[in-house]
Amino acid sequence: MSQEKIPFYKMSGSGNDFILVDNRNRIVDEENLGKWIALICRRRHSVGADGLILVEDSDRADFSWRFFNADGGQVEMCGNGGRCVARLAHLKGIAGPALSFETKAGVIRAEVTGKRVKLEMPQPSAAELDYPLDVDGHALIVSSVTVGVPHVVIRVNDIEEARVFETGRQIRYHKHYVPEGTNVNFVQPLDDGAFAIRTYERGVEDETLACGTGSVAAALIASAKDIADSPVTMHTRGNEVLLIHFEKDNSLFRDVFLEGETKVVYEGSLWKEAAEG
Repeated sequence: MSQEKIPFYKMSGSGNDFILVDNRNRIVDEENLGKWIALICRRRHSVGADGLILVEDSDRADFSWRFFNADGGQVEMCGNGGRCVARLAHLKGIAGPALSFETKAGVIRAEVTGKRVKLEMPQPSAAELDYPLDVDGHALIVSSVTVGVPHVVIRVNDIEEARVFETGRQIRYHKHYVPEGTNVNFVQPLDDGAFAIRTYERGVEDETLACGTGSVAAALIASAKDIADSPVTMHTRGNEVLLIHFEKDNSLFRDVFLEGETKVVYEGSLWKEAAEG
């Protein structure tokens, strides 16, 4: 990396944890960046996180970001990461409470109120409802939608019995979704009209405690099937609650927002040793 120690923040959004670096002065070296990020995101050996966020300058918004999964791969969008970066930008004076930032999925708006952040999501696309997918010789009925990143949604009767890692991994790498792969969400309707959700995230290659874009995907699929109305309440594996707001015009969705709390865990400095193998 370009300097001996790199300041960073550790934040959590509904159990999704992230390393955030203010890179407006380009303190992070671009050489072997993906490999460095993967090493930094290792749990036990380094800081550990579901992803890493670089905050950078933008001529189109208050700032821009680059988001990387724990494997070092850059992706277009992350809902919980977006909520965290919005709050950090406000805390550091980079932006006011009503802000916008540039992503690979376009310019995103956010509103920060204390620890709570309401984040605009990319326009959903490629929605497909209730189609069969061959998994281990069985036709599993799934739905899918892209909310900046691709998601498969599967309805289950018992969220605790869902084979999130095993089935999620099979679908994530399924030939139907090559070459990008997909995230996979298991969703159970609850008696009060809310939903419980568990997610296998590509790039992390495991179940995470929450997935913002996954919660949005599940809410939109439920609404498309006429079993939910805005705002939709999602109970994550991290025992936190996310609210998904949207406007629906027949089968089209607009003004989609993800709302929930964020947490600043700590700040520190990355030593070069943090990325040693």
